[in-house]
Amino acid sequence: MNSALVVIDVQESFRRLPDWEFVSQPDIVRQVNRLVTVSRDQGHLVVWVLGSRPGSGTVFDPARGYVRLMDGLTPEAGEPLLTKTAHNAFTTTNLQQTLTSRGVRHLTICGIRTEQCCETTSRVASDLGFDVTFAVDATATTPIPHRDAPPEASFAQLMSDPHTLGVADIVERTEYALAGRFAAIRTVAELTGA
Repeated sequence: MNSALVVIDVQESFRRLPDWEFVSQPDIVRQVNRLVTVSRDQGHLVVWVLGSRPGSGTVFDPARGYVRLMDGLTPEAGEPLLTKTAHNAFTTTNLQQTLTSRGVRHLTICGIRTEQCCETTSRVASDLGFDVTFAVDATATTPIPHRDAPPEASFAQLMSDPHTLGVADIVERTEYALAGRFAAIRTVAELTGA
């Protein structure tokens, strides 16, 4: 086994956020499961990662009960389930040790958010010497307000602001940032042969 699928933050926390209705990939669970099925069939490791902010009182605080995989995602026996407290999946977990102890040299990255935890993990993985594939349509993100957006603005106001970065632009920028530098960009269809 020299390949692994790393599923990042596909967790219930995100469904509790007000911007989830604008998510780029509403069928993220189906897309991830397509990759999981192929990875398992090929004998590749599947690693599950959850994002956590203990004591924050937010939906990312484990005490609230939402730091769990989205319904429809089920790890099998022997598949690591790691919890991180940083944006990338390496810094606060034993992911690197888990991968290297199993001889993994190639990673396929998927999950939430495209430009945040998934992109950051891809960059770190590349810097650590892993060959990285970014499964772009098995990632999801939501619009990003401009840095000068008023903090008191409602989500409806932010969505009507022309300076809010839309999901298509976020995904495109991530592809440009990663391709040829940190990762190969592929679709689920390309990766599954569908």
